Amino acid sequence: MTDRKQEKYKGRVVMRGSQVDGTTTDQRLLDSRGPTDWVHTDPWRVLRIQAEFIEGFGALAELGPAIACFGSARTKPDDPVYAIGEDVGRKLSDAGFAVITGGGPGTMEAVNKGASEGGGTSVGLGIELPYESGLNAWVDVGINFRYFFARKTMFLKYSQGFVVLPGGLGTLDELFEALTLVQTQKVTSFPLVLLGTDYWQGMIEWLRDRALVHGTINQTDIDMLQLTDDVDHAVELMVEARDRRRTGVDRP
Repeated sequence: MTDRKQEKYKGRVVMRGSQVDGTTTDQRLLDSRGPTDWVHTDPWRVLRIQAEFIEGFGALAELGPAIACFGSARTKPDDPVYAIGEDVGRKLSDAGFAVITGGGPGTMEAVNKGASEGGGTSVGLGIELPYESGLNAWVDVGINFRYFFARKTMFLKYSQGFVVLPGGLGTLDELFEALTLVQTQKVTSFPLVLLGTDYWQGMIEWLRDRALVHGTINQTDIDMLQLTDDVDHAVELMVEARDRRRTGVDRP
């Protein structure tokens, strides 16, 4: 019979044989000498991730009814979409909603501006990117995230609906993630409005004429998207959904 391998426990982790190291966790923590690569290792990232969730939950727990608004960071102030974004933010504020955007420039800034000027709560959930930095000046409550998945959780947890203005890859990512989570019943159904018929109609037609025809989606998936050019109608859909939630109509 061979000798039993040397064994060491590190919390719940068991290390044996050649995997046993010669130092303790406390020793490495308290020893300031040597390389600092440990701050970039996965266990340390877990703590950072945990901190981001705690920070987000703490900041938004008492936010109240809120609507997430997505749109391009590249929209210029003289673009008609910018004015529409301001109108969206202001009218959602008038209807008693806080607004949540990605906190960046462009359409996000416009929505935050409209909400803030309208006396509502203007929230920005920023993300660390190589080419965009900081929150726009119209954010009243701002959180900066390192990790997209932590940020996305905040959007989904604290929003009762989504208004999607013309945007690029980031906007499409948020849009289709929301659709997927409703489709797979990972979240309770919420209104999802595409604002801008001319911009979004081609995508709707592709979903219907290609994906639906090929059987990769169902008609009910397309029906989750509500297309309009009317800001008042978009806000009305959010109000109706809020009223249903209050009366328990949408509860499973």
